Amino acid sequence: MHVLITTDTVGGVWTYTQELVKALLGRGNRVTLMSFGRLPKPDQILWAEGLADLDYRPTDYRLEWMEVAQRDVEESRSYLEMVVREVQPDILHLNQYCYSDVAPGIPRVVVAHSDVVSWWVAVHGREPDESPWIRWYRETVTRGLDYTDVVVAPSQWMLDQVRTYYTSPRAAQVIYNGRDPDLFEAASPKENFVLTAGRLWDEGKQVSLLLKREQAVPCYVAGSFDHPHRTDSGSEKSASTNVHFIGEQSQQQMRQLLSRAAIYAATSCYEPFGLAPLEAALSRCALVANDTPTFHEIWGDAAIYFRRNDPDDLAVVIRKLADDEGLRRRCGNRAYERACERYTTEKTVYQYEHIYENVMSLARVA
Repeated sequence: MHVLITTDTVGGVWTYTQELVKALLGRGNRVTLMSFGRLPKPDQILWAEGLADLDYRPTDYRLEWMEVAQRDVEESRSYLEMVVREVQPDILHLNQYCYSDVAPGIPRVVVAHSDVVSWWVAVHGREPDESPWIRWYRETVTRGLDYTDVVVAPSQWMLDQVRTYYTSPRAAQVIYNGRDPDLFEAASPKENFVLTAGRLWDEGKQVSLLLKREQAVPCYVAGSFDHPHRTDSGSEKSASTNVHFIGEQSQQQMRQLLSRAAIYAATSCYEPFGLAPLEAALSRCALVANDTPTFHEIWGDAAIYFRRNDPDDLAVVIRKLADDEGLRRRCGNRAYERACERYTTEKTVYQYEHIYENVMSLARVA
């Protein structure tokens, strides 16, 4: 089977793609990969070295959720159509909404990783104001969802957002994200500190909750200050002398930090299903999670929850864990066991292959 996958290099979708591509190639499939958003940094493509069967086409076309992206989207659609004609894939796996009406006749799957409207509601408590750009964006997403054979979402919560703010896809399925447990150190000695990761300019990640109160133990915040299409990102001042910004980290650096961290703080108020908490769980970190529907869906009783968006309760929960080594260990073990049972690359890729086969079979019958 030859799969053409579109992706972006700006956030967690790149890590998701990395896992998917390596596993598909390892199972004897062919993959053509096209990336958008920005050209990948050298450390972002180390995983692709040695994958002789990977046909990778990087670009820096803007993504559909970026403002003033219309021209880039049109140009990238033309480029995608050209590549499709060249490589003749069996199926399109699209991690953006805007390409799902490209190359009609080829079976396609669209993955709803996130979207602007549901992000805006989670962060601001209301839908975004009407504007020419948001009107274009809504129409683009709705058209993309309507044109695809199957819509996949990484959580039931995210699939519900698609249905609430755009349209009800004719076929849809939840496939939870996965990571390879062998990539992470789950048996390393733990140190009593908190780690979190997230783009500091993304209000949905809400790492600012850690900054608003004094924390009982050191807290390290990994992530970029630099917005991909704005220059006013800046940083927030911390009310805690125990919070330290460590900037962007490579995947290897993050794995090392997670292997040492006793606690991981999942502070997001917008969470379709991020990979950072999963990586923390596979590293046997105790998970402290915001009290949101997605975190409960994914982690159940394998996390300790703080009152939704409440910095005071977050600080209380962190202190409770910091003061009790046995509790930290039990929570870390529960998170690790749930991650290994439910959210592995093997499980994720098996489900994608099953969907690919079904979609291609239906296309042959039609």
